[in-house]
Amino acid sequence: MRINSALQAAIDLTAGAAGGTACVVTGQPFDTAKVKMQTFPEMYKGIVDCFVKTYKQVGFRGFYKGTSPALVANIAENSVLFMCYGFCQQIVRKIVGVDRKTKLSDLQNAAAGSFASAFATLVLCPTELVKCRLQAMHEMQLSGKIVQGHNTVWSVVKSVIQKDGPLGFYRGWSSTLLREVPGYFFFFGGYELSRTFFASGRSKDELGPIPLLLSGGFGGSCLWIAVYPVDCVKSRIQVLSMAGKQTGFMGTFVTVVRTEGVLALYSGLKPTMIRAFLANGALFLAYEYSRKLMMKQVDSY
Repeated sequence: MRINSALQAAIDLTAGAAGGTACVVTGQPFDTAKVKMQTFPEMYKGIVDCFVKTYKQVGFRGFYKGTSPALVANIAENSVLFMCYGFCQQIVRKIVGVDRKTKLSDLQNAAAGSFASAFATLVLCPTELVKCRLQAMHEMQLSGKIVQGHNTVWSVVKSVIQKDGPLGFYRGWSSTLLREVPGYFFFFGGYELSRTFFASGRSKDELGPIPLLLSGGFGGSCLWIAVYPVDCVKSRIQVLSMAGKQTGFMGTFVTVVRTEGVLALYSGLKPTMIRAFLANGALFLAYEYSRKLMMKQVDSY
């Protein structure tokens, strides 16, 4: 049965949502540590120190601050990302002049993923801003940058609207775009290259769960190694803008390098790399298997 474009988009969107959910469930504590260490590197000596202090000060729930917006962010981002990924693959096929059934090379898939990520930033930026602020709220109060924190998703949303209006949710959007577009080139490129390696001449669709997990983990690691300093600047803009006007990407980048040194841009890299491998392995495993299941259901009719 030939699947029409709308049905294919719905399948890709649903599979992306399943992947986004798996990503958050697996990696949220490490993501929380990443944001804390990026925005307040002077407070933590390393990942273990961050985990211990968070547990002592806030308890176990401190690791899951911002989980609701993280779920919304990841489900929305990956739904849009994988839906647009399918469309962008067709665009790449038209550009290179091949048939719509032709398998793209790993490099062409990486380019399609990079194009698709630009659309995903539109839904990712607002939800990630709320998530980052919730995750670093305790540190903002401890540092005296804000007097009273917001402990719920709704209170953060309300404060953004009251202070900056709807466009306030897009603080750090240029940084998000600067992270996503090159980052997802390496993400999809690393994933497809790894799948090609494990397939060894066979069809990639025949790969089992372990190669898919490892390929997803490798793709996620490639993304974060490539764009981590950009993400660090983005987190600072989104969190520190709670305390007042925050400079843009270049202003924040230069300030961090001048006052704290280049290594400050890599604060929180360790929990990020642990999370990247585990969470993105789970993401692609959930995406590929749920997509395969839905395609089989459609083919059976």
